Amino acid sequence: MDEQTPRPGAGGTKDVVCALCGTRAGSENAPPTWLCSVENGSRRYFCDDCARTHIRAIEGRLDSAWW
Repeated sequence: MDEQTPRPGAGGTKDVVCALCGTRAGSENAPPTWLCSVENGSRRYFCDDCARTHIRAIEGRLDSAWW
């Protein structure tokens, strides 16, 4: 319960990429306006535009495969 969740850049120097459109954040950490979702045990990041487009599905907790 008290485990720390590793940051996305903790394992290496990977850029954060939007899971839908492929936009790159340009750094190891996602911008604060990006959305992070955990699906099937893995983190998926979504840029501002994709998050706005699919906000109803996100709030309904649908997996991104349904969008």
